Amino acid sequence: MKLNLTVNGEKKSFEISINDTLMGVLRREGYHGVKHGCETGECGTCAVIMNGKAVASCITLAAQAEGARILTVEGIGTPENLHPLQEAFLETGAVQCGYCTPGMLMASKALLDEVKNPTEEEVKFALDGNLCRCTGYVKPVEAVLLAAERMRTSPLR
Repeated sequence: MKLNLTVNGEKKSFEISINDTLMGVLRREGYHGVKHGCETGECGTCAVIMNGKAVASCITLAAQAEGARILTVEGIGTPENLHPLQEAFLETGAVQCGYCTPGMLMASKALLDEVKNPTEEEVKFALDGNLCRCTGYVKPVEAVLLAAERMRTSPLR
C-alpha cells in the first residue's frame, strides 16, 4: 500500500506493508537519524515529531502516519547551520556516543515548539522517555534550557 506524508517539509510517497513501523520505513528510506533501539517505545532513540508531537516511531505503524507531517533530526539543522538545540547540545557536552541524541533533540524540539520558556522540571519531563547511558541527564537538561534562552533572545533562530 502507499503511504503519503510530508517528511522534513518534503512531500513523500512510500510503498509499505500493513505491519511496517514508521521507524522501519523512515530508516529504509534513508532517515538514519531515526535510531533503532528497544522496539517497545521505552528508550526514545526513534523519536520523531509527528504533527507537532514527539512520538516513538518504533511502535507507530507507518499506516498511522498517512497524511502526517513528520520531522526527523535530519530536518532540524544542517552541519553548516545547526539548530540552537544542536549547538547547545554540543557546547554543554550533552553529546557523547550520540546514540540517544537524535531522540533527545526531537523530544526537546517538540517541547520548545510549545513552551518557549520551560522550567527545569518541564525539560526533565519532556526528556523522561529518553534513555542515555553515557552523559546521564544533567547536560541535556542544561542544553535545552540554554537553547530555549537563546531562541527567546534571538528571534531569527
